[in-house]
Amino acid sequence: MINVFQPSLGDDELAAVGEVFKTSWIGRGTKVAEFEEAWAAHLGVGRSHVTSTNSCTEATFLAMELFGIGPGDEVVLPTVNFVGAANAVAAHGARPVFCDVDPELLNPTVEDIERCLTPKTRGVLLLHYGGRPGHIVEIAKLCQERGIWLMEDAANAQSSSVDGKAVGTFGDISAWSFDWGKIAVALDGGILYAKDPAVTAEAAKRAYLGMAQSSGFSEAHRTQTRWWEFEVSSFSRRSIMNDVQAAVGTTQLAKLRDFVKRRRLIAEFYDSAIAEVPGLRTPPPLPDGHESSYYIYWVQMDPAIRDAVARQLFDEGIYTTFRYQLLHKVDAYGSDAVLPSAEKAAASTLCLPIHQALSDSDIGRVVDTLARAVRDRTHG
Repeated sequence: MINVFQPSLGDDELAAVGEVFKTSWIGRGTKVAEFEEAWAAHLGVGRSHVTSTNSCTEATFLAMELFGIGPGDEVVLPTVNFVGAANAVAAHGARPVFCDVDPELLNPTVEDIERCLTPKTRGVLLLHYGGRPGHIVEIAKLCQERGIWLMEDAANAQSSSVDGKAVGTFGDISAWSFDWGKIAVALDGGILYAKDPAVTAEAAKRAYLGMAQSSGFSEAHRTQTRWWEFEVSSFSRRSIMNDVQAAVGTTQLAKLRDFVKRRRLIAEFYDSAIAEVPGLRTPPPLPDGHESSYYIYWVQMDPAIRDAVARQLFDEGIYTTFRYQLLHKVDAYGSDAVLPSAEKAAASTLCLPIHQALSDSDIGRVVDTLARAVRDRTHG
């Protein structure tokens, strides 16, 4: 089966894990600190702006706590989105307000967001679909002008930027994912960025049960007695990474540039080859100055054939999908929004395999099988 997403793990990662095992310490320690430092350098920000978590979703939950949202508050987010984002809002008693998206880009425009703003709006939680920065510059400006916060869900955008500025550093808080299906992985885990280092420091405390000290062992190096005593500043969860995850993540981060380079070549091949297939539309070109992580590659077609095309591809050993389910259609959120552009996109879009482990023969097979499936249903 040719998978949509797939990590690239091997001897380097095993060796990094082996080095952790030799220390007899696999909890949060020096490797986590190294990973956080490496990620801060990747973003081009100071170390004090980032802290690790056990997942991007947990970082999003922490962010909602830090923003202090609660009953009566509204948070605007695109309906084409990961369920964790809406859960983080709803779990704090606030109302997720779903906005429409551009039907070709699957990212919201400024106008899409602006239509949803009310006096109850506390902030915007923006996903960068597929790794494309979208309208982040304009949306950040809108939020600043309206006096509301902006959080970037940059799980798709590990190496995306606008005019050299890293995606994830435009908002007040941002989060990245390093789970098994992302580009650079850490087995699991996340990173939270805050523009204000004091917010990062508070996030780090909340990620470890609200405790000011990281461990009794580290405290024993600083104090002469009773290093096992502690204080709690918030009733928080344990949401930290460990050194095994961080060792893998740091090793993967060193390869991220090459991973994205390979994904870019695959996307360019798809753009060229699929453009020759009648009935298929490829994603619009990136604007000048925009760099993408190429996390998702999608095509669009007649909604009447999309599901059957996906089924034929699967039956022939090629897994495709649509990311992400429209959240305003999920009953649990109680939304009555009517979002025609997102619904049009959801009915016509299919996400194709794109990961750095794909061979040239794999991507050729994807294109040939896709073209045949569309042709069979268009002319058959």
